[in-house]
Amino acid sequence: MAAARETLRSWFYRPWFLAMLAAVLSATLLMTGSLFIALHQVEQNESQEMNAQGERFLARLEQLFGQLRESLDDLEAQPLRSCNDEMVATLQQVSFNYRFVYEAAYMDGSRVCTNRPRQEGLSLTRPPDIKGPTYSYWLNTTTEPDENRAALMLGRGNFRVATSRGHLTDMVDLSPGSSLLVVLDHGTRAIPVLGVSQAWPPIEHWPPKSRDALQVTHSRLIYRMPTDNPEYQLVLISPRGGAHIPPVWWWLLPVCLGLAICVGFLVFLLVRQRQSLDAELTGAIRRGELQVLYQPIFDLDSRNCVGAEALLRWRRPDGTLTSPDLFIPMAENTGQIRQMTDFVLQRLLEQLGQLLRANPQLYISVNLAACDVMVPRIGQVMARLLTLHRVAAKQIAFEVTERGLIDVVVARENLQALRDVGHQVLIDDFGTGYCSLAYLQTLPIDCLKIDKAFIDALGHDAASSGVAPHIIHMAQSLHLTVIAEGIEHEAQAALLSSEGVKFGQGWLFAHALSAVQLIELITRGRRRTSRRLDDEA
Repeated sequence: MAAARETLRSWFYRPWFLAMLAAVLSATLLMTGSLFIALHQVEQNESQEMNAQGERFLARLEQLFGQLRESLDDLEAQPLRSCNDEMVATLQQVSFNYRFVYEAAYMDGSRVCTNRPRQEGLSLTRPPDIKGPTYSYWLNTTTEPDENRAALMLGRGNFRVATSRGHLTDMVDLSPGSSLLVVLDHGTRAIPVLGVSQAWPPIEHWPPKSRDALQVTHSRLIYRMPTDNPEYQLVLISPRGGAHIPPVWWWLLPVCLGLAICVGFLVFLLVRQRQSLDAELTGAIRRGELQVLYQPIFDLDSRNCVGAEALLRWRRPDGTLTSPDLFIPMAENTGQIRQMTDFVLQRLLEQLGQLLRANPQLYISVNLAACDVMVPRIGQVMARLLTLHRVAAKQIAFEVTERGLIDVVVARENLQALRDVGHQVLIDDFGTGYCSLAYLQTLPIDCLKIDKAFIDALGHDAASSGVAPHIIHMAQSLHLTVIAEGIEHEAQAALLSSEGVKFGQGWLFAHALSAVQLIELITRGRRRTSRRLDDEA
């Protein structure tokens, strides 16, 4: 199991594999997203087309029914009531006067006369589909001999008038499988006026809860047209276009693939760069390119140096510096940070052991990574080095960040173990993490270091200008020492001193110094107010 896990892990360190994985994932996401957008656009177009089609049908049906009723009213009002040439002429005149009347007929017992005497007449024997108080409606045209006749037929008394299929389809040409239905019997029966018969109700839960005129199902679009008569409802049903891929997606496909290739290439470059930096860092440790510098810490009142913070720098053979913000997080991820911490501890005692033995009041602080805070390893390493160099434990302090306190309970035990043997514990960059006052009261710490960002805000109207005084007062209430970081101006030092801060570090006093420069500073007692040594990092 462990071997399989290690093999899998090794694959994730191969640039080409990660690049291919990123390309495939990005291509899948991009193509899926673009296909979803394209299909959504198709569905919207279908809905808009169906709405427009339904509105055109509804407008034409209102015109048709209006003319058919008017023509029946005219026929009913004239006095003729027998099948003769005069009646035929009257019927022909009505069909001429009303555009949408394709055929008009009169029934007198067994005799029928129409405006088209030489053609086969309307089928007038079956009962009407809808019988109202004034008008009767015949809707189903499937039994008619001519598809151009009697798409709709209305009757009043002995008179019948009908419109043709063409008067409906000249507005909208129904697609194959579409139908114009009249729904009767309280929504339980549907008669096709145009198109094929449709199963009704179309879905199990009908009518739908939504009041929208257009209902979209998995396979059909159903447009319900509003009518004034509660006895019937006009419905237009059209099959959906199916799961065809929209043409626009074929244009988006090469774009998605191109973007995916770019993403894969960028991932390849980033991984190669990271692996290259990782390998360079390993070589830098082996070749001794890492060096330790010291940022002095001063008493703000006397301006005497009371200690220093050990800083790790990476100077490459060509003289360029690699930012700690770049290689420290990488070392934490790869586990090299432990080796680097041991290097700093060993180097500072080798360089400053004699100075510390001669000046018991001095101390050097070292930053600890989260992995060293969570395990007791660092105490064992430190004990061995202190014995070797005969330096007191109180002269080596450890700085931890709030973000390094992953498990407060475990961190508390390990930090307390360091304090028990004499080391000081400092919280670095306080105010930038998530450590609360409740945690501070329970953690075994001696000092708070205020982050430079809050020091820079002092004396300004920035929203964070009041953070530093708040931290100072909080630390004083907990009887903790305060060290201000990043002091660059005399006014900042004076303001901090007036707030009760005793110690500080920053470019106002000195840049980061080499071991030789720090020894010179201590032994000669130089003050850095007028002359500062440049940062040789």
